[in-house]
Amino acid sequence: MSISNLLLSSHNPDVLTCIANLSNDEVFTPPEMAAAMLDLAAEAWARDHDGESLWANPNVRVLDPFVKTGVFLREATRRFNEGLITVIPDAQERVNHILTKQIYGIAITELTALMSRRSVYCSKYADSEHSICTAFDTPEGNIWFERTEHTWDDKTGTRESRIDPLSGKEIFIRTGRRCSYCGAGEEDYGRGEDLETHAYAFIHTDDIKQRISEIFGDDMHFDLIVGNPPYQLSDGGFGKSAAPIYQNFVEQAKALDPRYLTMIVPSRWFAGGKGLDEFRAAMLNDRRLRALVDYPKLYEAFPGVKIRGGVSYFLWSRTYDGPCSIQTMWDGKPTGPAVERYLNEFDVLVRRNEAVPILKKVLARREESIEGQISSRKPFGFRTFFHGKESPRSMQDPIKLFGSQKISWIERDEIPAHPEWIDDWKVFMTAVQGTSAAVETMFLSRPIIAEPGTACTETYIMVGSFDSREEAESLASYLRTRFVRFLVSLRKSTQHATRNVYSFVPAQSWDREWTDEELYAKYGLTEEEIAFIESIVRPMEDD
Repeated sequence: MSISNLLLSSHNPDVLTCIANLSNDEVFTPPEMAAAMLDLAAEAWARDHDGESLWANPNVRVLDPFVKTGVFLREATRRFNEGLITVIPDAQERVNHILTKQIYGIAITELTALMSRRSVYCSKYADSEHSICTAFDTPEGNIWFERTEHTWDDKTGTRESRIDPLSGKEIFIRTGRRCSYCGAGEEDYGRGEDLETHAYAFIHTDDIKQRISEIFGDDMHFDLIVGNPPYQLSDGGFGKSAAPIYQNFVEQAKALDPRYLTMIVPSRWFAGGKGLDEFRAAMLNDRRLRALVDYPKLYEAFPGVKIRGGVSYFLWSRTYDGPCSIQTMWDGKPTGPAVERYLNEFDVLVRRNEAVPILKKVLARREESIEGQISSRKPFGFRTFFHGKESPRSMQDPIKLFGSQKISWIERDEIPAHPEWIDDWKVFMTAVQGTSAAVETMFLSRPIIAEPGTACTETYIMVGSFDSREEAESLASYLRTRFVRFLVSLRKSTQHATRNVYSFVPAQSWDREWTDEELYAKYGLTEEEIAFIESIVRPMEDD
């Protein structure tokens, strides 16, 4: 078998389909998805260059700035090898040209550097006798990795005093500092030389163009940037709290001003995500986003990896100015034709094309949103883990407290916030709703009608307070409808069901029991639109 075929022939099974993920922030991309993303970029190139093939151009440069398995670079190399046969007939000369002049990568760890070199060069050392490229004189070739350290910001953290063990004098140090580039906490990522820092070189710089020139030794410009960035880092919050970082990679990639950029990222940015407000606004208003392919079903894009809210990949084109083509995938197939939409029509990205005309009908009535009557988190000032006493016995003015998995009791004068709500009829909803199922179908928990003399912890939010039980029951019936839960689903990308997810839900008069049939008629929904809602949201029986 020739050198070219040894590298580029299809393997069955493909080893890159068999490698386990390192962690949830380092998710390996299946070869099929990498191929689809490269095909999307190639189609755009052909449209913009009078039908020319991206892979037949010997001057095109491709960068994966967060290489893990090397799948994107391997697949791009395969395509260049086929496309350049007539341009560079000699197989060894062609492979050398592709790998030294067209294919570039920045690995995220030392392990992934070795892995990706093995995938692309057929050797973990680019200059070894086993490498299919004979033109490299360094072991890393064009797949670079160098340990990068975090930059701890002295303006963050806490100033603490210590006694110097040598002098006995009091000294002051900073603890709990954060990295000024990625926000990583020093307590989690201030590591010794034996552990990875997870300080990714691509986002730990103030001048990405200069840094790229330093890495590859030239004034580099890339026609295509492609990849799957790290998703998150622990932010030191309660439990397994983590902050997203993938948005930093997207912004840095844009700053390199490539012709095309295609990346796969979690879809939480559509409507939520910790610290993603500015990123979401920038993406929605960026008319260079040309296409977006969305996988909302859990585990579909990355089997075995739980990424709540699903994932999606997008194509950004430097010279494009127009609507974005949005396609939803479900069980490996499109749910319908791709639809071109301007992404900034709403303040969040409504991911299903079929939902847009329904939402427009609702918003056209210009009714006040129910969001205005909903409490923020901690309605009465109590954290989730707070519990009162087991029994109201011997208490002077006991108030029933709805908490995490149990009801307890607390004295009225010990409630720190909103005592004016205590004696109202109230409707509580859990602030978190979701399961580990691949498909969410409820979106909200069953509403709880709480009588006067009650309060709740942060486990719940208060969706309304009233003078009468009848008004509370009317609101509860409304929240149980498929119509309301469908509107909530358009803004709910994760388990969190806090106040903002109700923004599209219009307020009603609380003088009747609300049904889906009445709401469908009020907003003039068609049979097809009703069928779509009912295919997404399952009924909730009265409790």
